[in-house]
Amino acid sequence: MSAKGSFADSDEKKAHVNVHVAVADEDVDTAAKLAAGLDQDLTPEEFDRIRRKIDWHILPLMCILYWIQFMDKTTLGSSAILGIREATHLTTNQYNWLGTIFYLSYLVFEYPQNLALQRFPVGKWMSINIFTWGIALCAHAACKNFGGLFAVRLILGMCEGSITAGFMIVSSMFYTRNEQTLRVGYWFLMNGTAQIISGFLSFGTLHIKTSGFEPWQWLMIITGILTLITSVLYWFLFPDSPTNAWFLTPVERAMAVKRIQENQTGVENKHFKTEQFYEALRDPKTWLFALFSALDNVPNSLTNQRSIIVSSFGFSKLQTTLLGCVDGVIEIVTIYSGVQIAARLTNSRAYVGAIYFIPNLLGVLLINFLPWDNKVGLLFGQWLTGVGTTGFVLSLSWLSSVTSGHTKRVTVNAIMLIAYCVGNASAPFMWQAKYRPRNHVPWIIIGICYLICPLLLLLIRALLARENKKRDAEPADDTYDDVYIEVVLPDGSRTERRVDKAFLDLTDIQNRDFRYVL
Repeated sequence: MSAKGSFADSDEKKAHVNVHVAVADEDVDTAAKLAAGLDQDLTPEEFDRIRRKIDWHILPLMCILYWIQFMDKTTLGSSAILGIREATHLTTNQYNWLGTIFYLSYLVFEYPQNLALQRFPVGKWMSINIFTWGIALCAHAACKNFGGLFAVRLILGMCEGSITAGFMIVSSMFYTRNEQTLRVGYWFLMNGTAQIISGFLSFGTLHIKTSGFEPWQWLMIITGILTLITSVLYWFLFPDSPTNAWFLTPVERAMAVKRIQENQTGVENKHFKTEQFYEALRDPKTWLFALFSALDNVPNSLTNQRSIIVSSFGFSKLQTTLLGCVDGVIEIVTIYSGVQIAARLTNSRAYVGAIYFIPNLLGVLLINFLPWDNKVGLLFGQWLTGVGTTGFVLSLSWLSSVTSGHTKRVTVNAIMLIAYCVGNASAPFMWQAKYRPRNHVPWIIIGICYLICPLLLLLIRALLARENKKRDAEPADDTYDDVYIEVVLPDGSRTERRVDKAFLDLTDIQNRDFRYVL
């Protein structure tokens, strides 16, 4: 098979790829050349050293950006008690629309964002998006009415759609499947940190007394400036892939690629493969993860409603802003404990995620049935509904771990995040003025979602476990065992090296050696 051939060709198994264009070959993973050029296996010490170096250089940046992203996304909710509704003359329906348009824009641009992440350097593309949404966030402060806020929220959603998708791709490029569970948890728990910092920022801006410039406007400017600084850091410091990471030597890049060989997912491929796109659409687990994502994010409408709900319990504006910090602490503790348990117990992702939904159901019951004058009990019920975020975090890392083939992976990621947008975009409209103050209807809908989501996780696990057993019973598949790539040795001579299946950009269905983590 030539470099332009297909791996589906069964009569030829040997690939000759010119070393200078190997990384651009439409069939082979971009890391194939590096992997083929490293003969020896990594020692445990080398394995850990490379992981620590990767952690040190990319994990802080991922955590900072996810903190910034969530804080920016929730500025609308924080501004609700800082005067934005009154200053811009928003009705309840218009306020809900500002929450919805963010996710509708996110939804519309999610798949184009994923295609761009495949086509362009990941770090640079994210940096451009971060810079654009930083400008849009600052522009909030200049808005005087619903139309202006609608426009900047639309831009915010368009740009932020690149971040979670980009992080899922980068996590799968640099980390083993077990490491991904922890790392996704680490950057996602920054949502909790954002809630704490946002609470203190809101509290601080309430004390800024400037004529003609209100506290909510100061909040937008401060968070916008932090976002713009982050965009500059990403342009210069965030790597696009382990094959060209600036902080790794050429030998360490090969080691970084070798480290993730066990994933059987490769690093990336810059060419869109139509057959992988259609496989993603036909794969049942794609739609089960998407359904989970949609239902699990209907309750995420609480992000913009939290301040309004807590203040309705009878707390003052200052008390409400500070109590928001507790939501962040709960999210940090539950996500951290959940991913630690899932990483230590083999094949426990679905079980851990399902168990963490139990407090959410209890919280919904408390809010619906406690007396309205029991504001402390109602507050605790509200806090309990934040525990189940762990399930969504585990589903993100799980999806990356059970999907192979770069085009298929970006397609599946996009579908799951589009479903995430559907849940988030539809939910704000259930918070109607006629349901206040108890909001029984939206809380019942949220309770139903919390009941179905853990069942979906368990169903996905059962289907993947059955597929693993089926593959264990199959005879060994040697279809892709003799694929070679041409490499240049240190002395300048050329030789052929076998390419491991992990770097052939095969999908999880094509590669029968692939086993699904549970």
